[in-house]
Amino acid sequence: MVQVRSVLVLCTGNSARSILGEALFRRHGAGRLAAYSAGSKPKGLPHPGALRLLAREGFDTASFRSKSWNEYTGPDAPEIDLVVTVCGNAAGEACPIFPGTPLRAHWGLPDPADATGDETQIDAAFAETWRLLAMRVEAFFALDLDGLDATATQAELARIGAMEGAA
Repeated sequence: MVQVRSVLVLCTGNSARSILGEALFRRHGAGRLAAYSAGSKPKGLPHPGALRLLAREGFDTASFRSKSWNEYTGPDAPEIDLVVTVCGNAAGEACPIFPGTPLRAHWGLPDPADATGDETQIDAAFAETWRLLAMRVEAFFALDLDGLDATATQAELARIGAMEGAA
């Protein structure tokens, strides 16, 4: 049996995909798990497109910030049960050691922060990333973690990461 009480969504800049992932895990895991996000080289601020999407989805955007993954490595850091990387750069980097023995998953997606054009086009890129992440988070919460061991859980996490839109 695998218990996931906390998830840390990682990306390099922690301004777009990882923040959207944190929001989705918060929403779907309310009362069941704690969700966090961080980056290896945080941008310092969430992308405006991410904030617009989160506001449209009913989130208080003031609760989201771009931060370093080092916040989750110290003695006062929360124990992390699952680390999900959502960009290829973060997946390929040597991650710090997080308290606990977290499961790891890579759910790589194209970066909506790279979208160009007017605000409507940029918002469309963020909406597509949201859709693809939501599909993955919903698939995660559909897993019967009580019936899976760590090896089977890792296989399911990999399957989820290979869903539509995988980068």
